[in-house]
Amino acid sequence: MADLGVILGDLDAETRTIDDVVANLPAADWARPTPAEGWTIAHQIAHLAWTDRKALIAAAHPEDWQAEVEELLKAGETYVDDGAAAGAQRPPREILDGWREGRALLAEALAAVPEGQKLPWYGPPMSAASMASARMMETWAHGQDVFDALGLTREPTARLWHIARFGTRTRDFAYKLHSLAPPPEEFRVELTAPDGATWAFGPEDAEQKLTGTALGFCLVVTQRRHPADTDLAAHGADVEEWLGIAQAFAGPPGDGRKPGQFA
Repeated sequence: MADLGVILGDLDAETRTIDDVVANLPAADWARPTPAEGWTIAHQIAHLAWTDRKALIAAAHPEDWQAEVEELLKAGETYVDDGAAAGAQRPPREILDGWREGRALLAEALAAVPEGQKLPWYGPPMSAASMASARMMETWAHGQDVFDALGLTREPTARLWHIARFGTRTRDFAYKLHSLAPPPEEFRVELTAPDGATWAFGPEDAEQKLTGTALGFCLVVTQRRHPADTDLAAHGADVEEWLGIAQAFAGPPGDGRKPGQFA
């Protein structure tokens, strides 16, 4: 079972990594475009702040969640983009301060969730540990967009384990997003960790397998790189299909990235 305290500690470290990059950026650099079409660095950080606030409602005030969903449905399918755009209009310092405050409140709220309690979300309800893992995944993914926009390379860390695990656990979710039936058999996923160790998920005797680096896998399941631009190897037709639709984040199917986009 995942340790909530460990995940929250790693989530804090991940957010600080991104915070360190954007904290001293000139205001003009917050307007830099990122690989997400129409999104600047300001959009990326504003989106993280927006999503943390939504997660805070789920964790601290789950009784208000249904009203929150109904309000979003009124806005239509563009509510995520609309939220990022609205937040990005604020001065960079306000965006950053809002993100810092919101993520601190969310960490406190998640730590206080009683064991076994499920939290509502846009996808299936999840535990506090799963919610923290989801925040880790999304924080890392949008952080990648920021690093790419600035032409910076981010060193992979052991924190990728949370994203890799989340990526394997959302396999069937990706199929359902595309109105496809998930394969009945589990896959074996064997990934080379940043320190050279092997992270393995799924049954050892599975007929189909995915191999490669943890970094490559995390980039693909968060749709920050096209599978063709990674070292991932699909051993089986179903695994190859999964790589083309893998999506660890909630919402409609993402557009992903184009082959060779970062060559």
